[in-house]
Amino acid sequence: MSVLVIGGDKVNNIFEILKDLGATQILHWDARKKTSVTKKDIPKNVDIVVMLTSFLNHNAMKYFKAQAKKRALPFVCAKSNATCVYSEFEKMMKNNVCESCVENSNCSLYKGN
Repeated sequence: MSVLVIGGDKVNNIFEILKDLGATQILHWDARKKTSVTKKDIPKNVDIVVMLTSFLNHNAMKYFKAQAKKRALPFVCAKSNATCVYSEFEKMMKNNVCESCVENSNCSLYKGN
């Protein structure tokens, strides 16, 4: 699973959480330059988008949320701490991904029979 993390500066703890949840590739955009961040498109190989709300302005969040919806990508909006990301990621996985995921039997979040 490939994850794009948008926002934040020090995201090592979040990377570790995402790896524990099955992320094999993690791309991080710090979104520091407000003028250039919304000129980017979500890469084609990304499976899930994580937006760290403490470090994103509303326009950037709206832009990337619309891109994710257009491509039917699951997305997580969370404060920039590992516990929040884990909690929101868990909710998203249960609601959007687990039912159709071919790897759900290996997923640490899957609570099926």
